[in-house]
Amino acid sequence: MTSPSGSIQTLSRAIDQAGDVLAAVHEDQFADPTPCSDWDVSRLAAHLAGAPAKFLAAARGEEVDWSNDPPLGVEWASSFRAAGDDLIHHWHEVGEDGDGPPAPMSVAELAVHTWDLAKAIGWERQLDEDVAQCGLDFMSASLTDELRGEAFRPQVEVADDASAVDRLAAFAGRQP
Repeated sequence: MTSPSGSIQTLSRAIDQAGDVLAAVHEDQFADPTPCSDWDVSRLAAHLAGAPAKFLAAARGEEVDWSNDPPLGVEWASSFRAAGDDLIHHWHEVGEDGDGPPAPMSVAELAVHTWDLAKAIGWERQLDEDVAQCGLDFMSASLTDELRGEAFRPQVEVADDASAVDRLAAFAGRQP
């Protein structure tokens, strides 16, 4: 489990990882399907690219429309990284106990949707196990069956020795 003092560092790694996957998306993949059955690559990438700015707004106490993701701009990967840097800077300023969604919630969101996007585009590199474990710890402590909604299908069974990345995907209702 990620310690509270390490969650900002883990969030930074989650942002780096998501940024790498976002940078690997090509326009000819935009219409491809993703593990998020209602979203194609373009929609999922837009959701992921907008996440740091939304988490920053929420951490600052601003009202956030979580269901509205602007379409991808020309420089979505660099915009994502800039917003991610702003989010990390905010957490360093206010500390682990700042207002708004906790840093591990951001890690969970980024980790799951980075996995989704990586699968959709055929990403071959290994995803960060510590990021996945932090996301899994947060989700397993806070995501009840009643809260799963449409975004998270029922948990999928995986082997006891499955990686943290596969266990996170399975917990989120994805087939690793």
